[in-house]
Amino acid sequence: MPENTTAEERPGNLPPETRSFVGRRRELARLDGLLDPADEGHGRLVTLVGTGGVGKTRLALNAARRVAPRYPDGVWFVELSPLRAQGLVGFAVVEALRLADRSTCPVTDVLADWLADKEALIVLDSCEHVLPDCADLVRALLSAAPGVRFLATSREHLGHPSEPSELRVEVDPLPLEEGEEEGEAGDFRGRGGRPGDALDLFAQRAAEARPGFVLDEDSAGPAAAVCRRLDGIPLAIELAAARLGELTLRELDERLGERLPSPLDLLAVGVDEGPLRHRTLRTAIGWSHELCAPVERLLWARLSVFAGGFDLAAAEDVCSGGPLPAGRIPALLERLVEQSIVLRHRTDARRFQLLDSVRDFGADWLRALGEERTLRLRHLGHYGSLARGGCTEWNTGRQLLWCERVITEHANLRTAMDCALSERDGPTALRTAADIGFLWRHCGYLRDARHCLDQVLTADPAPGPDLVRALWARAAVALLQGDLDGAERWAAVCMAAALEQGDAVAVVGASYVTGGHLLLRGRLGEALVVLTGTDLLPVRDDWLGSAQLQVRLALSMTHLLRGNLTGARAVADEVRAESVRRGERWAGAFADCFLAQIDLAEGDLAAAARNARTAIVAHSLLNSTLGVAHTLDILASAVVATGDGHRAARLLAVGQRVWERLGSAQLQSPDLMSARRACEDLVHEKLGTEAYTRAYEEGLAMSYERGIAYAAEGTPGP
Repeated sequence: MPENTTAEERPGNLPPETRSFVGRRRELARLDGLLDPADEGHGRLVTLVGTGGVGKTRLALNAARRVAPRYPDGVWFVELSPLRAQGLVGFAVVEALRLADRSTCPVTDVLADWLADKEALIVLDSCEHVLPDCADLVRALLSAAPGVRFLATSREHLGHPSEPSELRVEVDPLPLEEGEEEGEAGDFRGRGGRPGDALDLFAQRAAEARPGFVLDEDSAGPAAAVCRRLDGIPLAIELAAARLGELTLRELDERLGERLPSPLDLLAVGVDEGPLRHRTLRTAIGWSHELCAPVERLLWARLSVFAGGFDLAAAEDVCSGGPLPAGRIPALLERLVEQSIVLRHRTDARRFQLLDSVRDFGADWLRALGEERTLRLRHLGHYGSLARGGCTEWNTGRQLLWCERVITEHANLRTAMDCALSERDGPTALRTAADIGFLWRHCGYLRDARHCLDQVLTADPAPGPDLVRALWARAAVALLQGDLDGAERWAAVCMAAALEQGDAVAVVGASYVTGGHLLLRGRLGEALVVLTGTDLLPVRDDWLGSAQLQVRLALSMTHLLRGNLTGARAVADEVRAESVRRGERWAGAFADCFLAQIDLAEGDLAAAARNARTAIVAHSLLNSTLGVAHTLDILASAVVATGDGHRAARLLAVGQRVWERLGSAQLQSPDLMSARRACEDLVHEKLGTEAYTRAYEEGLAMSYERGIAYAAEGTPGP
């Protein structure tokens, strides 16, 4: 890919830079060489090792941004700090790569297959609490994918057993003066040179806390003293500089002089035996903790139960109680933001997050207060209630909002599910898995859904509506993953449970998973009997209403594959009308896709393109990669039939990228694969080899987001 490609056009998911990055010129220059994919003399695993708060993540992100144009298949940032259990690193990488894997293969195999021919850089951030998982995954992928490199950040090296060429780059604190040798930053000597990176960082953050602050003859001495006391650790410097909103610089220096470097760690035993810089950071965080009001400390501790971020409503619901009423939390949260203890989210100003070191300190304090289990259960209650609301309103005009919430809160939903399972409360675990599993199935998290549902369904749960919903979700996951044997097994159990419950709508919903596996097996006559054997009762607002519409979608597809275009259109029109009336989008997007396919078969190319573009937009909003991929093939066929071969070639390439993320070309359907090949042959014949190749490569170079936007455009290509 050309190096002048913009970040928006490249594959990858690097978050935007939100604050100025200070220093690290030497480290960036070194990483620029180590991460160059053209240099085969270096190892393919580089680990940035350093104490907490030393700036490993920001250094990794800035290094990754610099080399991103050299990786045609993207640079991918995998945030591991939200993981609370072992065995989930592969899941996190799949999510970061946006692989909508449909298979039931082990996640490492899925990643190895997809990355085998890719040239990509994967950044694994905050590995220290999942080191064995990281080492195992990296070992497997380095062997399977020769064009892939890894950049890891950790407080310890990965200790990769079969990769002796793992390069460990020590990330030292920032120097006080320019020109200090690497490794001396922890013992500043003040030689009268130009202010170094530590002072530059302090000056910038101080100006944010106290507008107008500048580093001059009067402020340089006290500022240098502060940085010296804090060993040049960036997080400690930022926490101290944030206090200039309420303290003068000399007061700040004096306060730190009173407290540092004394053993202020009130929670850990034997902390003085740890590495000096680790003790310094813990002491600096502890000093910030001491300066907080008691209720600010309590809020800090309680916020540590969140994973990946949180919003104000969640903080009020989970963290209130006792001396901390909900009404005080907005102001207290803002105070913690002002002190750089809580950060605003990189991309959503309505959300907040804690840095790992700060969260760890809060979690220690929460345990010392004896509130850890109480807050974990309150967190479970909040996100369990959120998931229940999503299931209740899924088949309404709030569906898209719920999908956005599920994607945003994925880490917290996973943490809540882990809590429900660890509590060994069968009914709570079943209800939580049924709700979250249903939502994950519809929002693209098939592996997470299968993982949690399998755990509760193997525990012999009690009959009732929660069991029916969990069984339906499990069977529906199997359908999307192409596990037809599993789908058949779970569908049978789901139908039996629905009949036992005696809810007529539940029986209709169960017919979707029963007829669905017959449809995908090609047993169209049997599928038709099942799907037409239930009455279309009034469509409900909840998850069962969505199941009702999916019965009709399966019926439309059955008619389509049997060559009954009239019947297929009538049912698809029915689903689309109901979808529009209710304001839901998931079933409506598939109805538009089917209608585009019918339009194409009937020769109405304008209608086919229009319906396909509508479906692609809706599918992308709902994280339905399968729907996007299938509809892109239909759109490409419609576009080339209108005479625009260049645009069709680009669309085929965009679609190919999406199918690769699914790990299953055209669902392995002979009919779909044949239609795709026919489209490719027609475009190639129309353009010729050179023009086809050029246009196809232009499509391959598009990021997922740019490709979707291009497909949605109604204007013709060149």
